[in-house]
Amino acid sequence: MRTDLSRFFTSGPADVSGLAEAIARGEIIPKDIVAIIGKTEGNGGINDFTRNLAIMALSHLLAPFLECSPEAVEERIVLSFSGGSEGVTAPHILVFTISGTVSTQKNPSKRLALATGFTRPFMADEVGRMPMILETARTVKSLMQKLQVAAEDVHLVQIKGAIPPVSLPHPNLRCDMAWSRGASALGVALALGEVGESQLNDAVINSDWSLFSTRASVSAKPLLSRSEIVLFANSDYWEGNLHIAHGVMKDIIDVPGIYSVLEQLDLKPQHGQLTAHDSEKILGVFAKSDAHPGNQIRQRRHTMWTDADISDMRYSRCVVAAQLAGVLGDTGVYVSTRAEHQGPQGGGPLAIIGVAP
Repeated sequence: MRTDLSRFFTSGPADVSGLAEAIARGEIIPKDIVAIIGKTEGNGGINDFTRNLAIMALSHLLAPFLECSPEAVEERIVLSFSGGSEGVTAPHILVFTISGTVSTQKNPSKRLALATGFTRPFMADEVGRMPMILETARTVKSLMQKLQVAAEDVHLVQIKGAIPPVSLPHPNLRCDMAWSRGASALGVALALGEVGESQLNDAVINSDWSLFSTRASVSAKPLLSRSEIVLFANSDYWEGNLHIAHGVMKDIIDVPGIYSVLEQLDLKPQHGQLTAHDSEKILGVFAKSDAHPGNQIRQRRHTMWTDADISDMRYSRCVVAAQLAGVLGDTGVYVSTRAEHQGPQGGGPLAIIGVAP
């Protein structure tokens, strides 16, 4: 079995022409597609319509090939989009396909393996609490078992966190984006052994920032009843030419943190930036970012939280994307903000998919 990845740059949120042309040429078989992850040029806020526009366009493109309604496409394929392509970021989509059968013998080198899954539906009063942590951890572990990989083989867990409809709001309800992200990230940390269950309870969620995952990348979607999960790992039993590595940026200017991930992929920047040849080996870049709430970066004051004109989210996405693009020599990077329990506070996880040597 093998995972393949195709990247398409878009002219707008509804532009699916690149994927459509690849399908027409026979380069991508729609029934092999398991996940599509992308960046759109919206504001990344609750009112960002560009994410839904992209999902709608892809659903209408793929429905005839999958012999289902556009509404049913998301039951077959994880469609996960992050709004906000500030600065140098180029809006793009990443199309993941799986083909073949799992090998019964180990291959000489580990290659990218991928599995998708869903949690059970959540009740509104479970979001942001222990039931969400435990169910997320259960689902992540089941995907690891499906791929037959250990925790150290997992390099990225991409989640669209559930925010089910609320019929009767009450003051103690945590059914919103921040709580969904925080609990989902801690669920990943629990599944991967980064935290112990004894350390977790409702009170530590979005409170104890010493608890975090180095491999969770979580956003959240209103009216989503169950969380959608894509797990990326390297496996001895998968084939292909891709592999993935991860690390952590300790803050949003941590360029050495980027270098350390590239070293795992056997890539070394020359004079601070990858050569054009090596840059072409990078196909997928996933990062989380946040402006540190202490209003400081390395003991210097920043004003991202106090600027009334520009959201702190847009600032931090822009900074991290510029750092990544500068080192990689490529602006096709996926940077998502709000990183509750995703890396150290003020920093965030980083995962890169590249062509194996």
